[in-house]
Amino acid sequence: MSRIVMKFGGTSVGSVDRINHVSSIVKSEFDLGNQVVVVLSAMAGETDKLINLTKDLSDNFLASEYDVVISSGEQVSAGALSGLLNSQGVKAQSRLGWQIPIVTSGDHKSSRIEAIHSKDLINLLESNVVVIIPGFQGVNSEGRITTLGRGGSDTSAVAIAAAIDADFCDIYTDVDGVYTSDPNKVPTAKRLDKISYEEMLEMASLGAKVLQTRSVETAMNNDVVLRVLSSFSDLGEDKKGTLVCSEDSIADKKIVTGVAASTNDAKLTLTGIKDKPGVAADILGELADNGINVDMIVQNISGDRKTTDLTFTVPKDEFTKAKTLMENLSSNLSYKDLIVDSNIAKISIVGVGMRSNAGVASQMFRILSQNNINIDVISTSEIKISVLINKELTEKALNTLHDHFELGKAS
Repeated sequence: MSRIVMKFGGTSVGSVDRINHVSSIVKSEFDLGNQVVVVLSAMAGETDKLINLTKDLSDNFLASEYDVVISSGEQVSAGALSGLLNSQGVKAQSRLGWQIPIVTSGDHKSSRIEAIHSKDLINLLESNVVVIIPGFQGVNSEGRITTLGRGGSDTSAVAIAAAIDADFCDIYTDVDGVYTSDPNKVPTAKRLDKISYEEMLEMASLGAKVLQTRSVETAMNNDVVLRVLSSFSDLGEDKKGTLVCSEDSIADKKIVTGVAASTNDAKLTLTGIKDKPGVAADILGELADNGINVDMIVQNISGDRKTTDLTFTVPKDEFTKAKTLMENLSSNLSYKDLIVDSNIAKISIVGVGMRSNAGVASQMFRILSQNNINIDVISTSEIKISVLINKELTEKALNTLHDHFELGKAS
């Protein structure tokens, strides 16, 4: 017997037929004698409808009531599946975030899970009850419903798995695992049998949409074993999927595990800034104070060490706001030019094997150069190398690097 948390995304519960299929998957695990908790997203498209409802009603919709509205989609999914399972002879109960409770802190719309009271959940599981929980929601210290931000149902599932000491947290989605690259852009992309937490965290932050970044971070911090599986497979098929686990659990550590691309960034460069202590802090502090996350940062000092150029990237949906802030800074911060570019792509290679293998960066730069792909900015970490290139060359870069590092070959 295993204790399993099963999370199903919006496409998995997007229709009556899909909910019926999910109930069959859940019932099959329950019939094997496993203790099962199910975490559900809202039906596909439902959250967007609810968000648009709040926008149509008011441009200044109160955040606390916004959370009440948009969390209702997951509640519908949980009640629907629980009712269906009971009609099929499986004893199930839905439990909303505030009923457990899942205690959160922080702002509405983007709260963080602080604690999960698991005693009642475990009692229900040991009484052979399938527990159905709406993801994405919790309750704060004032007793108000909160939400965890888009993609928060993954985080709910992982946090619950940690709280009840589950053997596995199965993330069911519309793909059958984590791939070496985006199969829609790289035809030779291959499904990975295993990937480390750190690699998955990097891939998720770089645009791989299989898992939400915070959920991977939560799994890594609590040593929760994740399995990424497809809810669109027929019952009885072998569960292949991808195991997300600690690096120590992976015997064959590849130098490069995956290649990812993100086209959701924009680049800003301030040239001719007077080089003095605190200038970079002033610029980046202004962005931070206005809630804009900065990713890649490169600073170049002039030969006479009197001026400097500062280049950084921001999310594309914050591009206009960041540009305006930099223009407004010109009165207090003397610089020559502000150069902006939103026609960029961030290409990254990821792999824990980079720690112990030299020359990976030079290989990446050489193969891009040989294919006439110019690099604008470079950023590195222990297991990741990222470059900025022209957006039109995204697929060429992905396929070139994927082929060079032989990621499409069978293990």
